[in-house]
Amino acid sequence: MKVLVINAGSSSLKYQLMDPATRDVLAKGLCERIGIDGRLTHKVPAKDQKFEAEIAMPTHAEAIEAVLQALTDSDHGVIASMDEIDAVGHRVLHGGMAFTESCIIDDACIEAIKECIPLGPLHNPANLMGIEACQKVMPTKPQVAVFDTAFHMTMPEKAFTYAIPYEYYEKDKVRRYGFHGTSHRYVSARAAALMGRDPKGLKLISCHLGNGSSLAAIVDGKCVDTTMGLGPLAGVPMGTRAGDMDATILEYLMGRYGYDIKEMLTILNKKSGVLGISGVSSDFRDLESAAAEGNHRARLALDVFYYDVKKYIGAYAAAMGGVDGIIFTAGVGENAAGTRMAIASGLEYMGVKMDEEKNNTRGKEAIISADDSKVTVMVIPTDEELMIASDTAEIVSKL
Repeated sequence: MKVLVINAGSSSLKYQLMDPATRDVLAKGLCERIGIDGRLTHKVPAKDQKFEAEIAMPTHAEAIEAVLQALTDSDHGVIASMDEIDAVGHRVLHGGMAFTESCIIDDACIEAIKECIPLGPLHNPANLMGIEACQKVMPTKPQVAVFDTAFHMTMPEKAFTYAIPYEYYEKDKVRRYGFHGTSHRYVSARAAALMGRDPKGLKLISCHLGNGSSLAAIVDGKCVDTTMGLGPLAGVPMGTRAGDMDATILEYLMGRYGYDIKEMLTILNKKSGVLGISGVSSDFRDLESAAAEGNHRARLALDVFYYDVKKYIGAYAAAMGGVDGIIFTAGVGENAAGTRMAIASGLEYMGVKMDEEKNNTRGKEAIISADDSKVTVMVIPTDEELMIASDTAEIVSKL
């Protein structure tokens, strides 16, 4: 089965055409500047081929048309016609409480996604544009929605409930939702396979560390807690997001500088995190270089990040009553050996024992703890697109 995976943003659209059974990526690419002018970058991994073009994309529908033309092109295409595409899988950020798993996109699904727009105001409208564009251009193809929040819907009440008046949960659905769920689900399943264990009985901590970061506590293959909350601002400090903080800070800064809530949230989402501390960059590679040259604030930004991730690992181990495995994934987690070592160092009391030579790896699955470590520490590159394609294929095969 060939599945087209779509990840639509407000002015961009990422895509992959893949066979989930073989894990082969036939083609992938990016449409940019939708609604402005339009640019397509199309890659064929098997041929190491890259095609770029300026194409008018007034809406997402034209972007999808450009993708289909690229996929079927006589020179850089990988299929003879769009008839070879069996289904389309869409990444959707926020499914609220309505979705605990992936589902076929129908009118009821679309209405439920629309109802979640207040919870995901930046992403859900863009995801809907991608869905509607595909429905317009490929009306006969089955389409599946895969939600970032769905994996976390197994959290118990004690983990997702905020200590504010309960009416806000009852009336307004204010609770912890969590994100990066597709990534956490994929790497936790791969971790069980790598350890040669059944997911049932396993206690795992998944560390999705990148420009956006979150951790998840996973028992028996199900999420029991996660660091992000109602939105993706909570948890550990990130590239530009503040992470957990005292809400009094908002009142203090807004009163002192006259910020309105929109300005304050822009600061917390776009100007904070390791960028805010360092004043150097939101890119961890830049911070490591600056820290090595003696920049105190860059070193401090890294230390704050390491410290907070380590705190959550300890907290989740306590909440689960132990831990069997710790997973590092996403851009920083997969590629930064120094970051992994800094976070894992000091966890010996939990049974973590790292192997420096094994840890010297980038972008591939590996066990990086010592052979006699009581806790297995792993690097597992995430593959959200494969997870979306797999879900889509499974659901469509039952139609």
